[in-house]
Formats: sequence, structure tokens, C-alpha cells
Amino acid sequence: MHKFNNDTFFWIALFAILAALINGLGIFTLYKNQAWALKTKPYFICFAAGVLISTPLMMALPQAILKNFYAGFMALLGFLFMFFSNALIKKRTQTEVLAFGIVAAEGIGIHSFIDGVIYTVTFSISITVGLLAATGLVIHEFAEGIITYTLFLKGGVKKKRAMFYAFLVAGLTTPLGAFVAYPLINRLSESSLGLMLGFVAGVLIYISAAHLLPEARGEEKKHSGYAFLSGVGLAIFIVSSKLF
Repeated sequence: MHKFNNDTFFWIALFAILAALINGLGIFTLYKNQAWALKTKPYFICFAAGVLISTPLMMALPQAILKNFYAGFMALLGFLFMFFSNALIKKRTQTEVLAFGIVAAEGIGIHSFIDGVIYTVTFSISITVGLLAATGLVIHEFAEGIITYTLFLKGGVKKKRAMFYAFLVAGLTTPLGAFVAYPLINRLSESSLGLMLGFVAGVLIYISAAHLLPEARGEEKKHSGYAFLSGVGLAIFIVSSKLF
């Protein structure tokens, strides 16, 4: 088992907090430019769809299956969890638009929490591996903050409250995940980590395929396809930054 030291904790804390700050910057930028945000909302949704469909398919799920053969079943469980969560929220709220925002934010919150766990896991292997992984994750935090704030606006939440909720869901969950995982990571086996990654992959695939892509298609604008491909490109960059 890997033994943590002060340097390891420093790097974990630094990048986890930096991720939250960059996420908040994205949210604040959108908050100050509301008219621009509403006008360009479909592009952000397409961008989010590109990121969220690519990342689990290219990296999270394959890595999960390598660690645990049954991770694919956990991915299915994650997908079904989101499916039934969406159905339950729709039934309770009787508002499909609100359900869209809540369920999407639910998935992003899980994703961001796992981002924090990934910081702890990778830095526990080595500082170099941690730096490579964390750099890719931090780069996408700005876009993730914008996307999460947009999703809450789509759900009918008012501007200031949406900004607070978005930072709570997408920003603070990353350092929370890192600090929760820090004392526990030595107790996790590779097999258990594979199951965790599989579940998250299923969650992200559901959000993109069942929510973001249909929503983007419903408000499709000129060049929105390029926004989707830009999201795919960012995901490829993130994955490449971890692999090489």
C-alpha cells in the first residue's frame, strides 16, 4: 500500500481547490453575461454532450473493466440509476424542464466528486502521474462551471440561486471528493475502484445520451455540431494528457 506524505497531500489539496476556483470562475463569467449565455446556451449544451459522452467511453469505462471485469455491470447500474432518478423527479415535480436541470446536476455532482477522488488516487501513485491527470481535469473545470450554471437556468432556477447551486454541485464537490477519499484510499482495492469508475461511466453516458444530446438537437443552431465536436476534442485532450 502507498503511504501518503505531506507533499502528496499538498498537491492533492492544491489541485482540488484550484479546480473549485476555476469552476467558480466559469460560473461567475456566465452570471455577468446573462443575455449572451441564453443566446449561446445550445452551444454549451452541445459542448457538454461532447465531453460527457467521450470521456467515459474512451477512458473511464475501459479502465474500470481492466480493474474489475464486472465494472460493465456497474456502468449499467449507473445508467439505470439515472434513468429511474429522472422518472422519480418528473413524477414528483410534474415538470419536465425542472427534472432536466436537477437530474443533469445530480450526475455532474457525482462526476465532480469522483474528479476529487481521482486527484487522490493519481497523486497516491506518484506526483508526476497526479500532475498529468490533474492538469487535464482542471482545464475542463471552467467549461463544467458554465455548463452546470446553464443547466440550472434551464431548470428555471433564478440567476443568483443558480450560481450558488452550480458552485455547490460542480465546484465544491471536487475538493470534497478529494478530502473524503484521502484517509480512505489506502483501504480501496483496485477491484473496488474499478466498480466505482464503472458506475460513474454509466451516469455520464446517461446524462449525455438521454438529456444533453436530445436537448441540443431540439434547439439546434448553425455550427452547434462544431460545439459538440469541440467537446469531443476537449475530452480527447484530457484523456491524452493522462495517457502520455
